[in-house]
This record gives sequence, C-alpha cells and structure tokens, in this order.
Amino acid sequence: MRYEVLVQPTAEAEIEEAYLYLRETASPEAADRWFTSFLDAVLTLEEMPTRCPIAPEDPFFSDELRHLLLRPYRVMFTVRPGRVHVLHIRHMARETLSDEG
Repeated sequence: MRYEVLVQPTAEAEIEEAYLYLRETASPEAADRWFTSFLDAVLTLEEMPTRCPIAPEDPFFSDELRHLLLRPYRVMFTVRPGRVHVLHIRHMARETLSDEG
C-alpha cells in the first residue's frame, strides 16, 4: 500500500528554517543538497511508514507519533489510513517536545 505524504504548515516552516540556516552557515549548495536528500528521505514514508519507531513525544499526542531519523534531524509524523502527516522537523540536539510546548 502506498501512502500519501502530507507536510503540515508547521513542518514546512521548520524545513524552511533549517534550509535557511544551512544556506547561511554552510553554503547555498550545501543547503540545496540537504533539501534534496531530505525530501527524498521523507518520500520513503510513502511505503511502510510504520517501519519507523515510536517517537519519545508519543504520550503527548492523541494519535500515534513516529519519527524518521535523518541525522541531524528527526521527522515526526502520524500515520492514518492512506496518509502520512508530517507534523514537525526537529534537530536532534533540541529537547523533545513536551506537553508544555
């Protein structure tokens, strides 16, 4: 079964933030390479998204929360019938999300 991957607005903003940070601190070429490889990896969620482990933040979400590890980032998502909803992109150095935000 193939899933439709939907990137939510919050995750889109976090992806843009990571891209602009890399563009500023590394180079435009490095940012472009990262973005391409990042999108390729996220699109692998079209098939077997449940292969990814449950995220530590799962207890704070009503739906099961999983994450795809793309060092140095984590892609946090939920799986619903026929769809994967990408909710957040978090740098691994950041603390996990909590019920406090």
